[in-house]
Amino acid sequence: MQTENSLRDHILQLEEKLLQPDIRKSSNEIEQLLADDFMEIGCSGRNYNRQQVIEALQNESTAKMTISDFEIMNLAETVVLATFRETKFNAVNRIENESLRSSIWKMFGDKWKMIFHQGTLTTNL
Repeated sequence: MQTENSLRDHILQLEEKLLQPDIRKSSNEIEQLLADDFMEIGCSGRNYNRQQVIEALQNESTAKMTISDFEIMNLAETVVLATFRETKFNAVNRIENESLRSSIWKMFGDKWKMIFHQGTLTTNL
């Protein structure tokens, strides 16, 4: 098992990878990062499965997004909860929205994959 700091850095890198426009547009890349039974509760309150997320990302407009206040908590030896704030910027680099995010990552063999994600919009811009 990785040390706490290296595990935190690794999970943060995976979360940041999911924000990259070229990764988001690649169904192959997303399939590598999301578990087969992945589910998401979006900021809208709607539930999405892995295939729905992959399809939605194909039609998404490109936006710059950043992560702050990143933390992890070990839930089990091979399961980690990540929490953070995501800031999304519009085309003129102004904050479009901010949300609180949580993801559960699970080790499958030697790869971490996301099994759950939830986003909650915040009101304090």
